Amino acid sequence: MRDENNIEDLIKALNEGSHKTKEKAAYKLANLGDEKAVKPLLINLKNEKWSVRKAAAIALGRIGDKRALKALITLLNDNYWHVRQIAAMSLGLIGDKQAIEPVIQALKDKCLNVRCEVVLVLGELNDLRAVEPLMEILKEKDCLLRACEVISLGKLGDSAAIPALAGSLNDENYFVRVNAANTLGMIGNQSSIAYLKSSLENSNGESQGYENALKNAIEKIKAKTSNRF
Repeated sequence: MRDENNIEDLIKALNEGSHKTKEKAAYKLANLGDEKAVKPLLINLKNEKWSVRKAAAIALGRIGDKRALKALITLLNDNYWHVRQIAAMSLGLIGDKQAIEPVIQALKDKCLNVRCEVVLVLGELNDLRAVEPLMEILKEKDCLLRACEVISLGKLGDSAAIPALAGSLNDENYFVRVNAANTLGMIGNQSSIAYLKSSLENSNGESQGYENALKNAIEKIKAKTSNRF
C-alpha cells in the first residue's frame, strides 16, 4: 500500500495483497467509511483466513451499506466465533430489520461471546419480535448474558416484558438486579412501581447502589407519568 488513506490504494490492497495486507486494508477502510469499498469487502467475507473475514465484516458494519446484509447473515454461521460475533455486531450497526429473524436464531449459538453480542444487537434492531426470545434468556445460568438481556429489553420498551423484568429484581446477581431496575425505569410503565417498591422494602439495606437504582426507577416512572397529563 502506498497511501494508507487513499481509497483506491486500499481497494487494490484488498484485491491483490497478502492476507495480512488485506486485513490491514479492511481496517483502514472501516475508518474511512467509503461505499466504494463495499464490493471488494464483500468478496473478502469469503476469504480463507478468518482474520480477513472478521476485518471485512467490521468494515461493512461501519460503512453501513445494506448490500452487505445477506452476506453478513450468512456469516452468522461461520466456523470461527470471532467472525460470528462481528457479523452480529455489524448487522446491528446497519440496523435493517430484515436481519431480525436470523439474529434471533443466533441466540442458539454455542459461544457465550457470540450470544452476548446477539442479545445486545437485538436491542439495537428495536423489533418487538425479539421480546419473547430475549425473555427466555432470563432462564440462562450465565449472569453476564442475563445482565445484557435486561438492557436490550429496555431498549425494546415493550410492557409485556415487565413481569419477567420484575422477576429479575430478585436475581442472585447484583448487576442483573440493577440493570432490571434501570430497565423498568426506562420502559416507564406505572405498573412497575409496585414491583420496585416491594424490592426496595425487602432489600434491607443490602446494597446502596441497588436501592438507589430502585428509587431512581420509581422517580423516573412517576415523572414520565406526570408529564403525560
